Amino acid sequence: MDKIKWPEHPLILEINTWAWLRELSDQHGKKITLKNIPAGVLEKETQYFDVVWLMGVWTRSPEGLKVAVMHPDLQNEYRKALSDFNEEDVVGSPYSIYDYSVDPHLGGAGGLKAVRKKLGKLGKMLILDFVPNHVAVDHPWGEEVPDAFVGGSEQDLSSNPEGFFKRGDSIFAHGKDPYFPPWTDTLQVNVFSRVYREKVIEMLRALGKYCDGVRCDMAMLLVDRIFQQTWGERSGQSLEQEFWQEVIGRVKEVHRDFRFLAEVYWDMEWELQQQGFDFCYDKRLYDRLLHEGARSIKGHLHAEWDHQKGLVRFVENHDEPRVVSAFGEKRSLAAASIALSLPGARLLHFGQHLGRGIKLPVQLGRGEIERVVPAIEEHYRKLLPVLYEGIRDNGKWRLFHVDGEEFWQSPFISFLWESDKGMLLVVVNYSDSNQTGTIHLSGLVRGGEIITEEMQQQTVHTDQDQFNISLRPWEVNVFRNGT
Repeated sequence: MDKIKWPEHPLILEINTWAWLRELSDQHGKKITLKNIPAGVLEKETQYFDVVWLMGVWTRSPEGLKVAVMHPDLQNEYRKALSDFNEEDVVGSPYSIYDYSVDPHLGGAGGLKAVRKKLGKLGKMLILDFVPNHVAVDHPWGEEVPDAFVGGSEQDLSSNPEGFFKRGDSIFAHGKDPYFPPWTDTLQVNVFSRVYREKVIEMLRALGKYCDGVRCDMAMLLVDRIFQQTWGERSGQSLEQEFWQEVIGRVKEVHRDFRFLAEVYWDMEWELQQQGFDFCYDKRLYDRLLHEGARSIKGHLHAEWDHQKGLVRFVENHDEPRVVSAFGEKRSLAAASIALSLPGARLLHFGQHLGRGIKLPVQLGRGEIERVVPAIEEHYRKLLPVLYEGIRDNGKWRLFHVDGEEFWQSPFISFLWESDKGMLLVVVNYSDSNQTGTIHLSGLVRGGEIITEEMQQQTVHTDQDQFNISLRPWEVNVFRNGT
């Protein structure tokens, strides 16, 4: 079998592994793990994706599980997500990692190898989680290499018991984001520890044999200046290179095609791209799609190509509310059609394409049974194959103007992909009113050529080099020609 190569603009499917396997187990009346996923299930679920992100496969912390069960705020979230919640549904946080080995409940190392082999036969790639900022409070490294972590004093422990904890004779800091309370199920690493860096590089090099890349949790927290701002004198002296420059560079010495995806906020995407990340979360686009209008979104999409092609576009993931709940049904489809049609990596969260509206806390191993929303399922069923076939590897992309109102005033958001396979034109009415306009195709199609509008399954005869369109609020048209 030929080695699978990363496409330039991959479509990624995020799967909450524990909840998905539980759902399959309930459907098939037996325990399903990564080892024995029923024939055809993986192929069906991943049909129109290049990459599968199996979120939450690593062994979860026993001590972290206790925190997850007892945490009062999480208890409220559990009951919102599950009408029949009980404590057995809590399996611990996938971001409080005890060990980078596949959880035995999910099928262990053998299960991961089995699913990787099946994905390979389908021409799909696999990415997994890497949590660089912290490990679980009971992670073995806490005893093996205590110098790899941020320490504290008895005074810290007494004055800030939420931020520090005692383990044996050592006092450590809990992991944290500077703008939020500490994560009390975690142990904060020291980015400037040579011991920690070597441990991470060794681990990722080993991991490169079992997956094609990693999604790096809260990656901006490990940038020198951010780490120093967060931890002050406790951070110690910075090393010669930024953490990510060294780690990514040394891992790619061994696994050249291994990809690094960054969860990143605070407008630090370009900075982390410069430090070596292949793709960075485009949270700014998400916020614009949710809170702003077409003008703001088009301004965002005027960024330089080198930046655009290194972004991860999404309208939902395990950290955000379900898109249909946050945006409403019709607007959610318009927003998703924009995000999934852009350059860079495009991410879809499992269940998004079915209209699921309940956000599942990552600490739960079971989700509520939700009905499929027919209109949402139909929209994605039409959209995904067109995007999968039409964008992946080649083509030039640009914003496209639908004639009518002036470009910046127009509520149409549209863009064009051109390749040797033909033309792909996405037009979205990103407004709550009916809109009309004219599409000019001079130089894009031959006179009299028939093009197809995929969402309504209609043909357009281009006897001239233009035609008129009329779109309802939040409606999407996708035109293409060629093969």
